[in-house]
Amino acid sequence: MAKEPAQNGGRTTPRRTRARRAETGEVVRGRVLDLLAAPSTSVGLGIALIFALVAALVTNWAWRQPLVAVGRVMNETRLVRVQLTLEDRAQTLQAKEAARSSTPRVYQVDLAAIEALVTSIETLPKVASSAATLDEVEKTYREQFGLTPEILAAVKGEVIDGEPTSAWKTKARALQRLLERRPMLDRQTWQRAVQEGAHTTIRLRDADRTVAEVFRGEVVNIEDRESLRGVAEILARDAGFTGLQRQAAVNRIAGLTRPTHLYDAAETAQDQNEAAAMVEPSVKISPVGQVIFQRGDVLTQGQSDLFAAELEAFASRAEGWKRLLRTMGLSASAITVTLALVGYVAIFCPRIRVNASRMTGIAVLLSVPLALACVVTATSPAIAAASATAPTLLVAILVTIGYDRRSALAFGLLHGLLVCVALRQSVGTLAVMITGIACIVWTLKEIRDRNTLFRMSVFTAAGVGGATGIVSLIERPMVDAVVSEVIVDCAIAGGGALLTGGLTLFVLPAIERAFNVTTGLTLIELRDPKQPLLKELQQRAPGTYNHSLTVASIAEAAAEAIGADSLLTYVGALYHDVGKMNKPEYFVENQAGGPNRHDKLSPAMSLLVVVGHVKDGMELAREYRIPRSLQHFIESHHGTTLVEYFFHRAKQQALAAAGGDADEAQMPNEFEYRYPGPRPRTREAAILMVCDATESAARAMSDPTPGKLDTLVRTIAEKRLADGQFDDCELTLKDLHAIVESISRTLAGMYHARVAYPGPPGEKRA
Repeated sequence: MAKEPAQNGGRTTPRRTRARRAETGEVVRGRVLDLLAAPSTSVGLGIALIFALVAALVTNWAWRQPLVAVGRVMNETRLVRVQLTLEDRAQTLQAKEAARSSTPRVYQVDLAAIEALVTSIETLPKVASSAATLDEVEKTYREQFGLTPEILAAVKGEVIDGEPTSAWKTKARALQRLLERRPMLDRQTWQRAVQEGAHTTIRLRDADRTVAEVFRGEVVNIEDRESLRGVAEILARDAGFTGLQRQAAVNRIAGLTRPTHLYDAAETAQDQNEAAAMVEPSVKISPVGQVIFQRGDVLTQGQSDLFAAELEAFASRAEGWKRLLRTMGLSASAITVTLALVGYVAIFCPRIRVNASRMTGIAVLLSVPLALACVVTATSPAIAAASATAPTLLVAILVTIGYDRRSALAFGLLHGLLVCVALRQSVGTLAVMITGIACIVWTLKEIRDRNTLFRMSVFTAAGVGGATGIVSLIERPMVDAVVSEVIVDCAIAGGGALLTGGLTLFVLPAIERAFNVTTGLTLIELRDPKQPLLKELQQRAPGTYNHSLTVASIAEAAAEAIGADSLLTYVGALYHDVGKMNKPEYFVENQAGGPNRHDKLSPAMSLLVVVGHVKDGMELAREYRIPRSLQHFIESHHGTTLVEYFFHRAKQQALAAAGGDADEAQMPNEFEYRYPGPRPRTREAAILMVCDATESAARAMSDPTPGKLDTLVRTIAEKRLADGQFDDCELTLKDLHAIVESISRTLAGMYHARVAYPGPPGEKRA
């Protein structure tokens, strides 16, 4: 079969194009099928389904909330969509207050005060009959009754056998009944009785709870002596007293200093409440199309109540298809955002895609702030400038710290979109959120100190506050009250951003544990030589400690050369050999001359000692609670490489034992002389692997010239590459070339030739 030409006039042939497209399609279909067949896919789809359901429920709930605050200027006009028959709360409240005001006050009869007054009048004839002259009458009686010789003589006429006559007693008891129905009050109580309320009568209750109503104009102020004497004249007359006897009774009543009735606040309140409860609610009909409030109106309590009732009525009584379409639209928005999140994670976030716990964490991270934004805004709509934006900013901060800035942009934007849909916010609010997210992503590249979070918070607060002001001036109605509201909203939005930053700083250690990340702030703390584990390494294995410092400097420069995390690489290199402190004398950098301990051990035993420093290092790291990201440097800095020295030594011993002719069964197995791994999974760990090997080899060179060092570094890097040690990390050949160049330069600077200074005259130089 003849071969098809590859090109025709500089253009790819149609058959070749179709074949290439078919091949590309097969590759894409194959990747999609592999992705769908992966166990994590089904778990991820389940998590996405649950998140979509939660988001749909929260969104539909929030949409039914008024989300307006009394006293604020409205941004839109709202009309009644279904006819409402509602209680006019203001009118009902006014009617209830009128009923309370028109309910008579209750006064309890002070029987003790009246009894004392009547008893003194009733016993007056008996007291008078025992005195021959006025001076012999007790002073109290003389003053209370205003006695004169004439009055004294008139009263004595009402005594028979030393006791008051029955007629006198009858008059006294008649006076008591009259006093019980004629309230006499102190000045303050009298003023309240005659001035407060709309009632025309007051209620009098005695010990038997007998109720009597009298006009409140009949209430007497006992401190108004002139009025009191006039009432006393009437009461004495109506009781049957005449002549000078009446004058005595009038004098006694007019000198009254103790009220005959007391105000009963509890009984009055009970009667007023009963009267208010009997008031029928005022009903008002709001037809379809009635304006609830207009754009630019300052919302009143009545308008707020009507709006809330209209939302509830529409949700319960509107036509089924209208409610269904609204629910479907809101649910579709939640599903759409969820699909966008799933697509982004599937394409750009492999760390999340392959780990069920991370997928669950992201779903919770998005769900909780969404619910928080909706609940707080529905509860306190006056602070919506902060409650609607701060949760989304928190999502952006956490994703930036936990993963990367690109993911923070995507998750923050999609979360903000969902919040805006749920809270009926405009595109301007979304623009405010985007501004805040951009400020976060720009300023939060790396957290190396607490000032980073402080600067981020201040910068984000300024950005969000400014964006809120700009958007408000564009979208809100230009009325007098708006200016002050815009200023307050800017302050609230900025305060929300500051609060979010402060909360992040407070819970940063918990964030690191939850996302299994190590921030620059923690790394800087861990690189301190006074850290317990580093201090112990320095004391027990000083050679290993110095080796780790050198490797850390080399690895830091190499990481910077390819744009990797140089701080993480440096700190990881400091801790990578901590396991050697358990048996420091078995490692050459800690041997200060003398016999080598491995000379007395078999290669297999020496292998166990050397390989065991990785396991020992992991145990120490877990004991000292070293972050997981740094533990990977300890477990992977040798990967699955061959322990060449002891492997070759074992081969030599096997050949010597077999007389120079050993078969394959007698030779040591190369697999048994390899480190257990794992191989590096990050670029930073791969850099450490190369730096660790090259530093050790360079230290052993007798004449480390730059050319030799460069050849050494390239040889070791190529050997690791050929051995598959970099297969599990995202290290490219371009990165490896830059790493080799950086290590070669750093080693050449460390081991450069020194100037030979001349010695004393006559001294021979070696």
